[in-house]
Amino acid sequence: MTDHTPGSAHTAEPTSQLLTIAEAAELLRAPVATLRYWRHLGTGPHSFRLGRRVVYRRDDLQSWIDARRDRGIPAGA
Repeated sequence: MTDHTPGSAHTAEPTSQLLTIAEAAELLRAPVATLRYWRHLGTGPHSFRLGRRVVYRRDDLQSWIDARRDRGIPAGA
């Protein structure tokens, strides 16, 4: 929760950090080209455009990883 009292510094973290495609690829330990391919197929983690850049929410990446782990689905499927 953010403290909005007068004189308090705004130090709240965003609910989910935005990652570039390169940062997401590093987190997933996959080539950027693979993330682009998954995005093209619609099988990868949720991503969206912010201006001209494709970005990923860290929470979405973790949810995508967890869903595959829980169901035993290979990462590229």
